[in-house]
Amino acid sequence: MSVEITEAEAANELMRLARAIARHDRLYHADDAPEVSDQEYDALVRRNAELEAAFPQLVREDSPSRKVGHAVAASPLSKVTHEVRMMSLDNAFAAEEVGEWLARVRRFLSLAEDEPVAITAEDKIDGLSCSLRYENGVLVRAATRGDGQVGEDVTANVAHIADVSQQLAGECPEVFEIRGEVYMARADFAALNAAQAAAGAKLFANPRNAAAGSLRQKDASVTAARPLRFWAHGWGAASEVPGETQQAVMEQIAVWGMPLSPLFARVESLEAMLAHYARIGGQRADLPYEIDGVVYKVDRLDWQQRLGFVAKAPRWALAHKFPAERAETTLESIDIQVGRTGKLTPVGRLAPVLVGGVTVTNVTLHNRDEIARLGVRPGDRVLVQRAGDVIPQLVENLTPDARRDPYHFPDHCPECGSEAVAEEGEVDVRCTGGLICPAQRTERLKHFVSRGALDIDGLGEKTIDQFFALGWLESPADIFRLKTRREEILALEGWQDKSVDNLSASIEAKRTPDAARLLFGLGIRHVGTVTSRDLMKGLGDIRRLPVKGAEFAAYREENPRGAEEKESPFNNRMVEAVKTIFEVRADGIGVAVGHALADFFHEDHNRTVWDDLLGEVSPPRYEVETQDSPVTGKTVVFTGKLETMSRDEAKAQAERLGAKASGSVSAKTDLVVAGPGAGSKLKKAAELGIEVIEESEWARIVAAAG
Repeated sequence: MSVEITEAEAANELMRLARAIARHDRLYHADDAPEVSDQEYDALVRRNAELEAAFPQLVREDSPSRKVGHAVAASPLSKVTHEVRMMSLDNAFAAEEVGEWLARVRRFLSLAEDEPVAITAEDKIDGLSCSLRYENGVLVRAATRGDGQVGEDVTANVAHIADVSQQLAGECPEVFEIRGEVYMARADFAALNAAQAAAGAKLFANPRNAAAGSLRQKDASVTAARPLRFWAHGWGAASEVPGETQQAVMEQIAVWGMPLSPLFARVESLEAMLAHYARIGGQRADLPYEIDGVVYKVDRLDWQQRLGFVAKAPRWALAHKFPAERAETTLESIDIQVGRTGKLTPVGRLAPVLVGGVTVTNVTLHNRDEIARLGVRPGDRVLVQRAGDVIPQLVENLTPDARRDPYHFPDHCPECGSEAVAEEGEVDVRCTGGLICPAQRTERLKHFVSRGALDIDGLGEKTIDQFFALGWLESPADIFRLKTRREEILALEGWQDKSVDNLSASIEAKRTPDAARLLFGLGIRHVGTVTSRDLMKGLGDIRRLPVKGAEFAAYREENPRGAEEKESPFNNRMVEAVKTIFEVRADGIGVAVGHALADFFHEDHNRTVWDDLLGEVSPPRYEVETQDSPVTGKTVVFTGKLETMSRDEAKAQAERLGAKASGSVSAKTDLVVAGPGAGSKLKKAAELGIEVIEESEWARIVAAAG
């Protein structure tokens, strides 16, 4: 990873990524209304993969790396369970990554260096995945991918796609599912949007969006009026597979009358793969349809079977994505956004520009140092690309020598006027206002009720914004006083007795919250879900946090001058207490968390909020249930890729069995559980003579303990 972050920061970012990617999956697969480009989405997935590789112990149960597509939402179309799961593909963005994939294939199959590996390569069309089930050559059902397990029945709609044969030609297996992409050609997309504009109807964002919306119609006559196309790229359930290679089966599918990519090819070396990728990339702008990369597949089917699958993708296939597209435009202004933790993030507002088929109006400028590095100012001409971040990225200032005043990054928060500073060694500038800052208050309230924190149903972002604007919600404790505003809430548009009762019940159910969730809900920097649990395991009772309003007040009364200093003895006591809980771990997290807690509770208003909250809730003592097992009292380290569980689940299992789950191997380690890809930790375990077992053996220990 290019930027080092703490485990707590990684856990928080993984949480945000899981939520963001799940939301974009729903918008893309279920709602056909994506808000980000494919490159932006890929950047999120790539960042998630980087963090999981760097912090495998933090892999979440809801990790995007474990999911395909999105569950079918409420829809007028009936649901279809796929007999064979429709998988996704792993992505590569550079030639080196393709080479690494091919090398992994060779290692997995234990092939000799001189044994050729035939690969099929074809352009990756930007469409909607669809599975066509043929029985004795007759189309009986068509279904979208959905979440890979369950899709939507679009049989009636597919009947209107000319490329889809209702009866395959020649002799066919009893059952054969042809899988491919429903898409819309560029010219047809332009004509459709022109017709939509003439009718005053909503325009489609891109051809893929138009194809998805057209296919997933309750009224098949709407689909019939849309110019949809289809081509095949594989197969699913089959009573008989007509060939021993990917190429042979695809050629047979073509004989049956189904279209394939005109750029489908078979190659036998990495050089040939990359050359075909370059040829397709060179033709990309002139193709009649949108593509976003090239798909490679191991040709031999017996090798495919041996290679198998990881969580959501086959090991024998890879999508080699094209690089981001770029465009020039004008930087019209720089706005400062204040996040939940007080971070001031500059966002560039652009003169609208089309980049790869998507209109871009905003660009991330990351931080104060990045603005200085680029030397950008409002009015500059800039180069923008759609890749590498949550929103498009500014690559270059094209007018650095223009006579304009330099941009001055604010030293006070634009929301509350509090001083904005950067901590020593950090580039991010943060508002020091904490809970008095309106931007931070609403965002912290949203975080407090979020799924990873108190998980209060009925308090969505819009509701919190509305209640905050009305003056009803200014701190977490106010949530538990909303029951006194029943009549006022009922007077608001959209609220009924049942919805108010449901909200009240949801809030009351959290009067005795899990202590770790409560601590995480405060939104203190460096204190993520994992760190919160670790703190509570060390404290037992959340009221034992080494910072209480009364204790601080007493100390300040005794030491009026020292208490105002950040490095006061009081704050140092906090740091030492937290370091003890974390056993002064090598990554320094104890120090970072200690300072973060000290900084938070150093503020009068934060201590007031904390004491007020504890007046409304009664978190029980934090207990981790344990049971006797062969690993009780031992220290266990999990390393490598766990294939049947997340890292969090494995750690939870260890805790239930009375063991301690550690993130690093040392002389105190008793057992190492190693999955595929285990590296330096496995080597160190061997050097120290520590027992190493596989994941399957760990599963037997867990099962035996009941």
